[in-house]
Amino acid sequence: MVAMNLIAGDIGGTKSGLAWVRGGAASPCFERVYASAAFASADDLLRQFIADAGETAPPEHFLLAVPGPVDTQRSRLTNLDWTLDAAGLGQRFGGAAVRLVNDFEAAAAGVTALAPDERLVLNPQPVEQDAVRVVTGAGTGLGLAFVVGAARAPRIFPSEGGHSDFAPADARQARLLDRLRARYGHVSWERVASGSGLDDLYRFCCAERGQDADDAPADGATLSARAAAGDAAADAALELFVDLYGAWAGNLALLFQPRSGLYLAGGVSRHLRERLQAPRFMRAAADKGRMRGVVERTPIFLVTSERLGVAGAIALGRVSSLACFNSTKA
Repeated sequence: MVAMNLIAGDIGGTKSGLAWVRGGAASPCFERVYASAAFASADDLLRQFIADAGETAPPEHFLLAVPGPVDTQRSRLTNLDWTLDAAGLGQRFGGAAVRLVNDFEAAAAGVTALAPDERLVLNPQPVEQDAVRVVTGAGTGLGLAFVVGAARAPRIFPSEGGHSDFAPADARQARLLDRLRARYGHVSWERVASGSGLDDLYRFCCAERGQDADDAPADGATLSARAAAGDAAADAALELFVDLYGAWAGNLALLFQPRSGLYLAGGVSRHLRERLQAPRFMRAAADKGRMRGVVERTPIFLVTSERLGVAGAIALGRVSSLACFNSTKA
């Protein structure tokens, strides 16, 4: 057994989860979640975590899952004003071996470790063990990864598909597109099917109803509270989100035919689980004309675990640490 000493992290636009793993232990010896915006850089976050863990020296290995594309082990994060460079981080943390991966590469790795009670079935269909698996998720942004050979020899491919062009499904969504295009120029699926897009959906629904919107940005929890209190625009925004998220999931079912499962992850997905379990979500997902049956045959799950990214980062970190160990032995 490799004497691994590892910090595994799931860096998010809103929250960052970090875990310290020693040796072959099944569970981390220390784990904590932080508000990402409380730190000016990843370095500051990691130093705080090391101090909170009661350690005076960094570990030999870091595996950090980041919300953005990773190019030559560098990443400028999409929804957080940080730039990470693996080589620079390693130098600043005692010569540690640092590996960066896309956050949904870690999410896809984490799916394999889910317990039965950490997922909800949204579309009960047979699962083919060696088929394609897709993991997407509405958090601060909209992530996507797919897995080939999911059961025997999984190969994970991260993607920036959430930034592909949004396509409206009806006249109201076309008006939404016009509104967002006037504000942002390019309008991606992430603009409408993520936590960062919920405020825009609410303001759009207020405008549609001739209702003034608050100056303060509205997130999923705020909209849920307002909807429960009788705010019709908030309820309409959440219903619109479900329609858009369902359409996105249906698109992925057509693109990948993930017979090993289409998994919905992310904090917004968890928070709105009751709405996603209602028939409206699957109606929107399956609204694909002649290809409706392809979506209806797709097993779809909602991930309820809050540790999906951290669990996946630990799994990838174990493999990365073993590879480093073997290369030094060679």
